[in-house]
Formats: sequence, C-alpha cells, structure tokens
Amino acid sequence: MSSDEILLEAEEKMIKTEQVVVNEFAGVRTGKASASLIENLLVEVYGAQSRLRELAGISSPEARQLLVQPWDMTTIQSIEKAIQKANLGLSPVVQGKIIRITFPELSTERRQEFVKITHRMAEDARVAVRHVRRDAMELLKKAVKAHETSEEDQEKTEKEIQKLTDQYVAKIDAHLAHKEKEILTV
Repeated sequence: MSSDEILLEAEEKMIKTEQVVVNEFAGVRTGKASASLIENLLVEVYGAQSRLRELAGISSPEARQLLVQPWDMTTIQSIEKAIQKANLGLSPVVQGKIIRITFPELSTERRQEFVKITHRMAEDARVAVRHVRRDAMELLKKAVKAHETSEEDQEKTEKEIQKLTDQYVAKIDAHLAHKEKEILTV
C-alpha cells in the first residue's frame, strides 16, 4: 500500500468520524424544536422496526413545537409510544390525524447536562480520529518494511497524517462549540 493510499484512507475515515459526531449532535436537544431530534427514532410497526422519518412527515410550525403527520393512520399509536420511550423529555399529544409535540423550556441544569453529553460525544470522536492516525502510522511502518515506500516518503506522510489529525480534531471542536452555544442559548 503506497503512502498516498494510506493518507487517502485515513482522511476518508476522519471525514466519516466527523459526520458521525455531527449526526450525534443533531440528536441532542436544544431549546428549540428540531426534526432531527426524532426523525431517527425506531418505531415498531408491521412487526418490524422503521425510522420515524420513513413513516411520517415531520414539520416545525413554531420554534418549540413539532408536528408529526403519519402517512398511515394505523401507525399513530406506535409512533406516539416510540416518542415517549425515547427518553427525550417530550410528551406527544395525539390530535386527530397528527401528533403534536411541544418542547418545554430547558432548565439550566438540563442544559448543562446536555453540554456534558456533547463534550463526551466530541471526546469519543477525537479519540476515534487519533485511532485512525495510529492505524495509518502502523500501515506506513509496514509499507516501509515491505519496501513499498521510502523512509523520506514515510517522514513526509507522517507529517501529513498529523496535519490531517489536527485539522479534524479542530473541526470536531468547532462543531462542539457551535452545539454548546446552541444548547446554552435561551
């Protein structure tokens, strides 16, 4: 495996790690309603698990409210149960053919709890990026031993891998700062 291939593979994995943490952050509740908070909830319907977004339309008519409109009315009770079980502190209310979810104001303690959760998620992502770096460095050492790349190339590639690592850790930190600000904004 060439040093360029190792570098490319490492960057792809770091990109995926960044995307994962961004998706995880989307699931953390802030003061305002967001469809991303519930769209990936698993709902038990027709004897199988389906994501909520596959079963209903989700809209946000107001800053602190979501409307869930099931495409099949027989799934409305299952959707309501899934939202209640999700442990998001939400109380869905069935009103005819829709489910209305009003988001209560978050207390300061609850906001701080969510900040801690996002910090944990960000740290897990940073660790994952560093694991990618370690794996890439090991592959590079093996490539040098197998005479697939030169030692000068190894040195240059190691610096590139470190630069990528620093870049993706900084991106994760930026996403964290943005999410933290979003959570703490009243």
